[in-house]
Amino acid sequence: MREILLVDGYNIIFAWPVLRKLSEEDLEAARIRLADMLVNYQAFRKNDIILVFDGYKAKGSTGSVVHYGGIDIVYTKEAMTADSFIEAVSWQMSGKYTLRVATGDGLEQMIILAGGAARMTAKELRHEIEQAERDMHAVMEEKKARPGKRNVLLDSLPRETAEMLERMRLLEDE
Repeated sequence: MREILLVDGYNIIFAWPVLRKLSEEDLEAARIRLADMLVNYQAFRKNDIILVFDGYKAKGSTGSVVHYGGIDIVYTKEAMTADSFIEAVSWQMSGKYTLRVATGDGLEQMIILAGGAARMTAKELRHEIEQAERDMHAVMEEKKARPGKRNVLLDSLPRETAEMLERMRLLEDE
């Protein structure tokens, strides 16, 4: 079953010291930094990510969805909080997907658990992202350590896809 990670954007920004400090100077820069971190995490873990920001204070906002580097960023409409959006999505997608919700909001965690989603604290998300970054660096170092081996597309594809392409290539050679 496909995994979807829903991230309560402002909750995470204000829970992580480095992003909280950045947000004090430039909130948009903190949003972009979080999105960039999630894009890298998503590219390595291959899950779907929906990053949600409150738009409830934005007068006249109709809400929007931005596709950014492989993740979706949702800005909720006026009078809708990220919490209410995440709760609604959790209830609608429960059973169809494996859902995890990253937030530090205790009440929201209880509500999403009742809706069938798994919770992830802001600290757990930070640790997972840091681990994914370490894993990515290890893979890169391993590739560098193999002198003479070309870094071809097939090396970076999932095994099943690489095997399928190799079979197709062999058929063409016949």
